[in-house]
Amino acid sequence: MKILYGVQGTGNGHTTRARVMAKAFAKAGVEVDYLFSGRSRDQYFDMQEFGSFQTRQGLTFVTERGRVNGLKTLKNAKVCELIKDIRELNLKQYDLVMNDFEPVTAWAAKRQKVPVVGMSHQAAFLSNSVPVTGDNILTKAMIRNFAPADVYLGVHWQPFDDSIIPPFIEHAGPVDSEYVDNKVLVYLPFEDLDEVIAYLKDFPGKEFYCYHPKAEDRSEAHIHLRKPSRLGFLRDLASASGVIANAGFELSSEALTLGKKLLLKPLNGQFEQHSNALTLQNMERAHVMHYLDQDALDDWLNMDKKERINFPHDPTPLISWLMAGQWQDRESLNQQLWQGVL
Repeated sequence: MKILYGVQGTGNGHTTRARVMAKAFAKAGVEVDYLFSGRSRDQYFDMQEFGSFQTRQGLTFVTERGRVNGLKTLKNAKVCELIKDIRELNLKQYDLVMNDFEPVTAWAAKRQKVPVVGMSHQAAFLSNSVPVTGDNILTKAMIRNFAPADVYLGVHWQPFDDSIIPPFIEHAGPVDSEYVDNKVLVYLPFEDLDEVIAYLKDFPGKEFYCYHPKAEDRSEAHIHLRKPSRLGFLRDLASASGVIANAGFELSSEALTLGKKLLLKPLNGQFEQHSNALTLQNMERAHVMHYLDQDALDDWLNMDKKERINFPHDPTPLISWLMAGQWQDRESLNQQLWQGVL
């Protein structure tokens, strides 16, 4: 079986999940090619696991100062280029398209009648059992039509139904000896960097390690700015006492696995992040703010760390399920993957 894996490249969460899968596919000897869309090729980093990956324009949201800008999103959508990419992508050599909310490969497969297994956090919201806020009557239709699939696997923090599997986390290993009580990881890529710095400057008793796409490696007193680096990010995540972030799924999952407390600011206008924040509040795993609230930060800094959640790190059961081709049987996969977590 030869697989094309389509990955939504906006942000780093989808790429993080694909990276774990790529290592497992390689270990299992499965032939997989990778296609990313959502940003230009030079904006990807630490992509060694994906070999000679392809990129396309795709579709993405435009954000400004922590909010989705709907008008600019529509204005920047290159629909003609998207249609051209879909029509020109030849899938005749592939037996399956694995898809993480990526529109070019999903629609090309639909046109060419190649089966698609869609595995994404977004797919979890197709279930009526998942807590949701900030959605509307078009939300599920948008998810189904943005990257259509024959079979959907949602990824979430709880087994809300049989179609939902846990996240696979590339464990950083035991970190108790590295734990630094006054160290905080900050990842707010959709916020203005100067506003983030201003937000943190009045807390000199903490060391903030702030990763941001506009940052260069330098320090301003207790605020340590860092440009994007997967290895550096994981190292600082492992030793931090907590994480301040938008409410993206993958970073929250990594923090839960390591027992880090979370202070989240959902991206305004993005129902997925608001829903993530709601679920984590229900699980008593995160504090939520809707602007860069210094009172919320002050309260959160005085909270204790959390217990770890044992999310799986090995996708081998999922790969075996994919290779068997019995893709409608999601219940057995669900039970196998959640057994170790629960």
